[in-house]
Amino acid sequence: MDAEISLFYKTARKAEAIARAVTPDNVKVPLGLFIKTTRQENRVITRIKCETRLETFMATIDDLLSAVSVAEKTLSAVKAH
Repeated sequence: MDAEISLFYKTARKAEAIARAVTPDNVKVPLGLFIKTTRQENRVITRIKCETRLETFMATIDDLLSAVSVAEKTLSAVKAH
């Protein structure tokens, strides 16, 4: 199973902040799971490849989108202050 999730932001700076927030360093993923997040201008692209169970694939997407949501809310809160 493969997925490519693209998220678009108003600025490259915001896209960079989101990409960094959802790309923690030194994280081990289960065997058979590949995740890579990059930024291209104002776009954050995450590629997911899962060679295991559908549940793992769906949970990975859910975790990613939750992390993005938290990062977006954090940036909004910081901007508001």
